[in-house]
Amino acid sequence: MSTIRGARERARIEITAAIKDEARKQLAADGAARLSLRAVARELGMVSSALYRYFPSRDELLTALIVDAYDAVGEAAEAADRASRAGPSASPRHLARWTAVACAVRDWALAHPHEYGLIYGSPVPGYTAPQATVGPASRVGLVLIAIVGDAHRTDGLALPPLAAELRGEAERMAADFAAGLPPAVVPPLVAAWSQLFGLISFEIFGQFNRLVEEREAFFRQAVGELARHVGLLGERGGRKTGTGA
Repeated sequence: MSTIRGARERARIEITAAIKDEARKQLAADGAARLSLRAVARELGMVSSALYRYFPSRDELLTALIVDAYDAVGEAAEAADRASRAGPSASPRHLARWTAVACAVRDWALAHPHEYGLIYGSPVPGYTAPQATVGPASRVGLVLIAIVGDAHRTDGLALPPLAAELRGEAERMAADFAAGLPPAVVPPLVAAWSQLFGLISFEIFGQFNRLVEEREAFFRQAVGELARHVGLLGERGGRKTGTGA
């Protein structure tokens, strides 16, 4: 009986993967707004009722694709951070980690522009992302928070000024998702996260055409500026500043 159950589970995994692969092709050809379960079923040689057993609605299929995309870019960021920390130096090399993660996110986006567009492009009309997307969507941000947190605990941060009217909001954000970081660094960290994806989106969606030619060098320069805005000091042994709030 377990053999039959295992075979059924493997078949379900394979069919689910085939459905999502075909849906990604439709995303590339027609965009998310025109994704159709019937069209996916037709291309796979399935009847619609059979496909509905795997994804009861277009929105559930979209959610699966969105979660997959967020997980993929999150995995790329996490792998880049691990590789950067595994170098021969005992120093945390926080600026190098930050840059490696940012470049990995860009590389993934350039290799998967339609999936990037699904999660960071225009909202899909009539679709509201469920709670299941929140965790996967947080993975890149959590990597950046971890890098800044490690820098704060070891080398210190060059804390940016914090406007008095923003202190309460900064303290709330720090308590909500960046525990252990000085509140002053959290607003620029959120801004850096949004600007990172702004840079990538401008490149993916053609806003840099006839404007920026040396895209990688430009990106690395901009990412370094974002790191400085959040107070990263670079290698251990460099200039240190206070670590208070």
